[in-house]
Amino acid sequence: MEHTTICIIDDHEIVRHGLRELLHKLGSYRVIHEFDNGEEFLASLPLNPAPDIYILDYSMPHMNGIEVLKALEEKTEEYKVLLLTQHFDEEIINAAYHHGARGFLHKNCTAHDLKFAIDNIIKIGYNNVSEILKRIRNYDNSGEKKKETLVLSQRELDFLRLVCDERELTYEQMADSMKLSVKSIEAYRAALFERYNIKSKVGLVLFSFKYRLTEPFL
Repeated sequence: MEHTTICIIDDHEIVRHGLRELLHKLGSYRVIHEFDNGEEFLASLPLNPAPDIYILDYSMPHMNGIEVLKALEEKTEEYKVLLLTQHFDEEIINAAYHHGARGFLHKNCTAHDLKFAIDNIIKIGYNNVSEILKRIRNYDNSGEKKKETLVLSQRELDFLRLVCDERELTYEQMADSMKLSVKSIEAYRAALFERYNIKSKVGLVLFSFKYRLTEPFL
């Protein structure tokens, strides 16, 4: 049986133990790395083997979860991070999504909520894009560049529109919709990542929102 592999970063041993036991009982998950602070975690990168997903606590000594996310943005690799915290604060949630988190859960969540979030992040990249869209619509766009300064082909705009689609399409589904290969879709993604210093699917959504490039932001 193939398992989803997980890294937990949390400063409370009892929380790490509880999460590990819960995830193993759910059947298809295995915790393969654990860290009790963000500094130790970042110093250990890249992990070998690399886990499929990272469960990151917000409140930790030395570096909080947002500071860890900011550090991960500087890496060339993509990190699928689920932020887990007791602080249901709008500013924290928005900052987490802005800096590349794929999902957010309160520590009082159920086992079903945790499983649902992990599976969504693994399968489609987020948990979930509709939540991200709802929040980034409230972002302040001060200092926004003029739209005409951007250079995007029609195909790149079509790809970006599908990334922002609330149906939460996979790259395979995007390729099917555009009648292209998955390799072509990945090439559009790589081009936008490099040209505009974007590091994740969430970053693509924020990029489209900031410059009002595609639906639902037009």
